[in-house]
Amino acid sequence: MKTVQDDTGKRYLLLKRSEHASLVRDPHNGNECYVQNDRLEDLDDESPLETAARSVSGPVRTLVTTVHDEATLGLLIELESRGPLAVRTVLNAYDFCESDLHGRFTVLSTADLIEETEVAGERGYRITETCKQALESIRTDETNPDAVAEAATETSNTS
Repeated sequence: MKTVQDDTGKRYLLLKRSEHASLVRDPHNGNECYVQNDRLEDLDDESPLETAARSVSGPVRTLVTTVHDEATLGLLIELESRGPLAVRTVLNAYDFCESDLHGRFTVLSTADLIEETEVAGERGYRITETCKQALESIRTDETNPDAVAEAATETSNTS
């Protein structure tokens, strides 16, 4: 399988090439179609798996490729829920040693999932808009506080 691009810049996964046309799949919606070969260009710099991964939103790809354990994911969720938190607060409230927390903050900052801020005169961190979008995208209705509150309101209005 290869990544190809048509003359409009749209990327596809090449499934089969014949003399005049190629069968391609759109990685965003899975639709397959034939495209004339003279409209296609091979993209050797991007693997088919990278092309397939681009069907996921940028913020979610960043979250998934950066956060490798539940503790780090939980840290982001707590920063989202509780607002910006001072480093000292995080150290006192959660089970992280200082060097481990520093490492996580460095990785998350580099990935643009959190940013440094000041909280009550101390150094702290808050999530970025990228992180907020990613967390909203991956939440189910049961874990999304806004969706749960909305569902409860709808239920009480119909009673």
